[in-house]
Amino acid sequence: MKVYHGILTESGTAKVIVIDSNGERELPLRLDLQSRSPAGFAWGYRGAGPKQLALALLADAAGDDDLALYHHQNFKWAVIAVLPPNRGWRITSADIFSWIAGNQKFITGIIVPA
Repeated sequence: MKVYHGILTESGTAKVIVIDSNGERELPLRLDLQSRSPAGFAWGYRGAGPKQLALALLADAAGDDDLALYHHQNFKWAVIAVLPPNRGWRITSADIFSWIAGNQKFITGIIVPA
């Protein structure tokens, strides 16, 4: 299981540390998938920084870029936008998988087969 720890540095920059069995590393922005916020991550509102964070978290946790691209906007609204804007936070890969599973069930439930 991975633990994602969002922190605000003394300079006010937001970054996310990933902690797993291999140690700690900084979560990459994943600008290669979509460049919404080259300046970095943010949380606590519905802007570009939270969108980039949602995309990076989903891609890292699921290991599936297509899934991340498909779900990141909804993940931003449901999870990232409601995090406290001026504080750190923690979320696990299990929390993210739980959200994905619930969101996919909802989406499957509203799609009518052709």
